Amino acid sequence: MGLDLGKIKIKRFADGEIYVQLQESVRGCDVFLVQPTCPPANENIMELLVMIDACRRASAKNITAVIPYFGYARADRKTQGRESIAAKLVANLITEAGANRVLACDLHSGQSMGYFDIPVDHVYGQPVILDYLASKAISSDDLVVVSPDVGGVARARAFAKKLSDAPLAIVDKRRQGHNVAEVMNLIGDVKGKVAVMVDDMIDTAGQL
Repeated sequence: MGLDLGKIKIKRFADGEIYVQLQESVRGCDVFLVQPTCPPANENIMELLVMIDACRRASAKNITAVIPYFGYARADRKTQGRESIAAKLVANLITEAGANRVLACDLHSGQSMGYFDIPVDHVYGQPVILDYLASKAISSDDLVVVSPDVGGVARARAFAKKLSDAPLAIVDKRRQGHNVAEVMNLIGDVKGKVAVMVDDMIDTAGQL
């Protein structure tokens, strides 16, 4: 965009608290805070909230939180009793801090957009990956799109459709616990083909 990064001072106090001070005026400005919530997730989320609050109190016109990786997105529903829906909690925190809009990339599930009471721009990395695969000149007959679990079939099918309607294969797996997966069966034919595995999130990469 031909702009310089805004000047901001961020430091930690001895007890771990986060201190933020804007080093230039943002009064009446459209402010875009680029802050993924990658590890350490809690630190980065809190840093984002404090930055939003600082911009709001400095009379920014609009504050857009640009979150390439939205932490806690996997906790978007209850899969067992007595669990938290942390994605909704984080959405509430960002909204209450004073953000006017959120821009996120490839959310764990589309329903997470509904957790916000402010506009959400949900962008996808899929076009970039499709362009890359197209540049490899792989024959559509040699290609198969693989979904690493049953829950990702719709995502993989949409991906396959854009790759000249490539065939689909599905890995049927059972989770033994968080970050632990055991493959049970493979549904579909992958023998001798170029397998493109489409997943929504890579954490430990054990599943891949």
